Amino acid sequence: MQSAKTGIDSELQLQGNLAGLLWRQLRPKQWTKNLLVFAAPLFSFEVLNTPLIVLSVAGYILLCLVSSCVYILNDFVDREADKLHPQKKNRPMASGLLNPYLALALGGVLLVSSLAASILINPLFTLLLAVYFTVNVMYSFHLKHVVLVDIMVIASGFVLRAIAGGLIIDVPFTPWFLLCTLLLSLFLAIGKRRNELMLNEQDKTAHRRVLEQYSFPLLDQLSSIVTTATIVSYSLFTFTSGRTVHLMWTIPLVIYGVFRYLYLIHVKMKGGAPDRELFEDKPILVTVCLYVLMVIVILAYFE
Repeated sequence: MQSAKTGIDSELQLQGNLAGLLWRQLRPKQWTKNLLVFAAPLFSFEVLNTPLIVLSVAGYILLCLVSSCVYILNDFVDREADKLHPQKKNRPMASGLLNPYLALALGGVLLVSSLAASILINPLFTLLLAVYFTVNVMYSFHLKHVVLVDIMVIASGFVLRAIAGGLIIDVPFTPWFLLCTLLLSLFLAIGKRRNELMLNEQDKTAHRRVLEQYSFPLLDQLSSIVTTATIVSYSLFTFTSGRTVHLMWTIPLVIYGVFRYLYLIHVKMKGGAPDRELFEDKPILVTVCLYVLMVIVILAYFE
């Protein structure tokens, strides 16, 4: 009797461990990147109602699931290389704790289910999810090894997230909004590559092939260009977007946020995980919260 109970307990423990590994494989911590889908609702909050809010949340969940499918595929392809990386070696597939083919099967089920469900929101949103997944598949298999293109593909993922937010609630986009999103995304992608290059200098066994084509002077130059363009473009956005010019009062917050991130990259030697920096660095988190609050107050009282 005791033996049977022990066997049941062991089976339940294995099932719990498997569920935990599958949950980790979905990388829920990186779902913070998908919060960008709420950018369009933020600047259109005056037309929001309960059904639109529900649609936005549903769209966010579906985008998170599709992005998790991308992470599964990427980890499946890179599982051998990840074993040599100081942090990535602990991922479920790279560590050997999770059967890679089981994870791949889970990704297939999630992808098909998410695309089918997204049709109920907006067929264009379904198309965007398919494009997002396709671009990331191309990135996983080839584009991440192409210098400069790899950075632009990473940035395109953020732009697609922003567009998704508008498609979900059916609001138009302004060119300045998309340009600001693109530039800010490039800024984060360049910082990510710089951090990876720094890690490669410390440990030659853990690196991407594309890092051989980069140098610190090049990445710093690219960062300077994109930083300037981001601040200028956002400033122009606040004046020419067709909304109240009082949005200009948010410009100092954007400047501080960019400067703070540069500080993290160059002084604290961070930047490899933008989603993690958002929550771990209190000044940036406070800046983002203040920015959201200011936008809501400005649009509510000055339009």
